[in-house]
Amino acid sequence: MRTLSECRSIADDAERLRCFDRTADALDAAEQQGELVVMDRDQVRQARRQLFGFSAPALPSIFSRGDDGAEGADVDAVETTLLGAGQDHEGKWTFRLADGSEWRQIDSAPVRFQNRAGTEIRVRRAALGSYLLTAGASRAVRVKRQ
Repeated sequence: MRTLSECRSIADDAERLRCFDRTADALDAAEQQGELVVMDRDQVRQARRQLFGFSAPALPSIFSRGDDGAEGADVDAVETTLLGAGQDHEGKWTFRLADGSEWRQIDSAPVRFQNRAGTEIRVRRAALGSYLLTAGASRAVRVKRQ
């Protein structure tokens, strides 16, 4: 099967059209069978935001292909609200956020914040691949995505 760009080099109009039709049909079939996923820039930005905090080495290269450095190229922070938080037997907090993510405290410092649904939350990248969560005006808490 030829690629779309290879079809362009065919001189004969009818053969070039047949090549484009065959290639387009193959692409449609691959998409319908789930072998190919087509995403626009907005969908890529949304996927980056949903994956924020997860460690998956292959994903950044997949989602940065063809990126021109425009807004949303890299997500450095997310802002959302708190659904609720709870402490485990070690006294570490787990924060459930309105965007569907869940973050667990990994430092051992005491955390003082208003554990109230709707509290503004900001999670940002920190040094050495770590993340910091701020709830309202509280101090930042080092967290890991669950």
